[in-house]
Amino acid sequence: MDGPLNTSFASDNWSGLCPEAIESLIAANRDSFPPYGADPWTQKAKHLIRRLLDADAEIFFVASGTAGNSLALAQLTQGYQSILCHGLAHVLLDECGAPGFFGQGVGLKAISQTEDARINPKALEQALLQPRDLRFQPPKVLSLTQSTERGTLYSEEWLTDLIHTAKSHGLRVHMDGARLLQAAAALKVSPAKISRDVGVDVLVLGGSKIGGGLADAVVFFDPVLADGFSYRMKQAGQVSAKSRFLTAPWVGLLESEAWLRHAETANTMAADLEARLMGCGLSPACSRQSNMVFVKFTKAQLAGLNQAGWQFHAHPETGVARLVTGWDATVERNLRFEKALREIQTQCPNE
Repeated sequence: MDGPLNTSFASDNWSGLCPEAIESLIAANRDSFPPYGADPWTQKAKHLIRRLLDADAEIFFVASGTAGNSLALAQLTQGYQSILCHGLAHVLLDECGAPGFFGQGVGLKAISQTEDARINPKALEQALLQPRDLRFQPPKVLSLTQSTERGTLYSEEWLTDLIHTAKSHGLRVHMDGARLLQAAAALKVSPAKISRDVGVDVLVLGGSKIGGGLADAVVFFDPVLADGFSYRMKQAGQVSAKSRFLTAPWVGLLESEAWLRHAETANTMAADLEARLMGCGLSPACSRQSNMVFVKFTKAQLAGLNQAGWQFHAHPETGVARLVTGWDATVERNLRFEKALREIQTQCPNE
């Protein structure tokens, strides 16, 4: 390790723990406590999440979003059924088939391929016209992502329309909330308004991308749906002996509403970065609504920025790059990125 990387827009999970989370983690390490979730830190984290979501929910902590999503989806389905999602959904493209693995054959079906990564209610209605015969896995779950894989947001009204349609056809609703807290801050609503209140059945609430640490929370708004889930977690190796080290950072994030301050910082810094890129003559590839900016660089710009040590993900064919700002993003970092880009534009004005 040469030292800290202050040149990354690769993802908001590159950031360390925020001060509030690390303080709680240190406090949880001072004494001995019961294992396997019987400790006071885990119980307090559950209480704070219930308060955040205004729900008397069943809550479980897992070591990753992939574990949370795949186990939650398996809980909601039978192996012969299917999950409807967007074509860019993380559960479809980025989880190595984990939903199908834990779901014992459950299928994933993309019902939309829009560039903004949001499912249109008409696309859902069309998908639900699929013939119900033995050729097809019948749909059982609608999976939504908030914020989406393109950093766009579902409004309360949009979610209400989708979920009403899904439930009128007997579907359950899962939400990948890896960046739900950033979405809530951007929409200026409580997290409950875009999860529990619109009818989500199971939410996988992410903390690692907003300054938390080692665990995501699987939230069953209907406790009946959680029946047996603890056994599913045990089989999957997701029951931690020293669970307080997974849950203490949540206490730090939620107790003083640090999550909201950090979400607002991430979103504000993304807006600042977008403005600087536009000042360099670049147009966003899609609308920025939270803490992700998508922009198309030229090959010369991509090569120059990479050579200068900047980290971000770019599509190998289109050149569209994803730039993500975390809770620790700063104007100073944005300024240095802008300076590096302008230098490359000066050196390669026509490339």
